[in-house]
Amino acid sequence: MPNATQTDRRRRHEVILALVSQRQVSSQAHLQELLEHKGIAVNQATLSRDLRELAVVKTHDGYRPPAEASAAPAATLQSSLWHAARTWLRAATAAQNLLVLHTPPGGAQALGLALDEAALPEVVGTIAGDDTVLVVCPTDAKARRLQRQLTQLLETQRGEA
Repeated sequence: MPNATQTDRRRRHEVILALVSQRQVSSQAHLQELLEHKGIAVNQATLSRDLRELAVVKTHDGYRPPAEASAAPAATLQSSLWHAARTWLRAATAAQNLLVLHTPPGGAQALGLALDEAALPEVVGTIAGDDTVLVVCPTDAKARRLQRQLTQLLETQRGEA
């Protein structure tokens, strides 16, 4: 039987997902206020941990619920990656087996998550900051191949604008 802490955490998670699904939530402070209006007091550290556990993504429009990535077919994950790249990627630079991706402020987490979820053979892992994603590739050639693919996507996007 779950204890009170587990029940509170589960309820808080349900409310967080409902809030970010139903409305624009621009910041953690905004989310904290919305939770307080629902009778849920939470500190910033706990809220950050909740958002990580729930895989809530910060976008340029605010927080968004996680994609159903675990149940998504590979084609959907690839589509999600290219959508994230078209939305967030501004530049890609290869440096040996590493790829440095530049995004607008706040865009690196979403792009890094999309790369991780796509499970590309060119990607061993990612580290995302605020506006930069470091992509670790298994070889120099795979880093350059991914850079070319992303750069072509950027050029196509710029041609459409």
